[in-house]
Amino acid sequence: MSISELQKTINDLIAPGKGVLAADESSGTIAKRFSSINVESTEETRRAYRSLLLTSPEIKKYLCGVILFEETLMQTDDEGNLFPKLLEEQGIVPGVKVDKGTISLLGASGDLITQGLDGLAERLSLYKKQGARFTKWREVYEIGESNPTHLGIQANAETLARYAAICQDNGFIPIVEPEVLMDGTHSIEQCEEITERVLHAVFHAIHQHGVRLEYMLLKPNMVLPGKESGQPVIAKEVAERTLRVLRRAVPAAVPSINFLSGGQSSDDATKNLYAMNTDTGANPWVLSFSFARALQQPALSIWKGEDRNKIIAQEAFTERLSANSAARDGKIE
Repeated sequence: MSISELQKTINDLIAPGKGVLAADESSGTIAKRFSSINVESTEETRRAYRSLLLTSPEIKKYLCGVILFEETLMQTDDEGNLFPKLLEEQGIVPGVKVDKGTISLLGASGDLITQGLDGLAERLSLYKKQGARFTKWREVYEIGESNPTHLGIQANAETLARYAAICQDNGFIPIVEPEVLMDGTHSIEQCEEITERVLHAVFHAIHQHGVRLEYMLLKPNMVLPGKESGQPVIAKEVAERTLRVLRRAVPAAVPSINFLSGGQSSDDATKNLYAMNTDTGANPWVLSFSFARALQQPALSIWKGEDRNKIIAQEAFTERLSANSAARDGKIE
């Protein structure tokens, strides 16, 4: 582990006023997103879309890092510049999603576990040569009548900790992403309870595996009611409940918490981030963003796969970045 290497990357990833763009959708996920705008997902359409995002004007004012999909590390913009090099030249740290998706967890009906630990160290060596400096791994937890199970919570925590330890050992800052899903009819109270249990388990496992808290980022869900619960989403309540969980479960040594948007609308994700950064309680960590859809959806809807829409789509993308940069600092744009 190179402490100086890790320290430089973490410093870059907690730059004032900035957050992380998640542009790491797997082939299956981006195909669904493209289907919503009647665009076929091909290597070229994926490249063109990500080029649109990463060449948008002034993104360096709002982004400290971008999580890329493995395929994107070797793709270029319209001028032939490799995406990692393009980002580095703007002072934005290139990262990469390293997990390989979920499968059912045996012995825990209804729970999932993420694959990809086998061969991770070898892949990291390649990713480093391709320009990546940080990583992301996601575990998901669905709230149901009997889920997540105790086994599901423990097994996912163990996997996240092993991933983080391997990445730090290879000179990468790991983003640890335990996502309690919004899908379902559960109440905000249930989400708060499960999120706290998940985070306690994650940090217990992280401690056992010797992960250096100073050289990781946490990417959690906000505490929200299920989409089908009928409960209103009130930003002040979301902030209060989310921060209560984080203060109970997340060590102060973690430098930054970069929330996922998790299916929230662009406006809701920004309002909730703003509410957390205007809460009167003291927090030891930076509270920032690592949104995917909440940043990209307006641009995607405008683009529609047509090059003539590129400039307007980029303007919409930059507007979302600017709004979330302001929210991260407790300001309204």
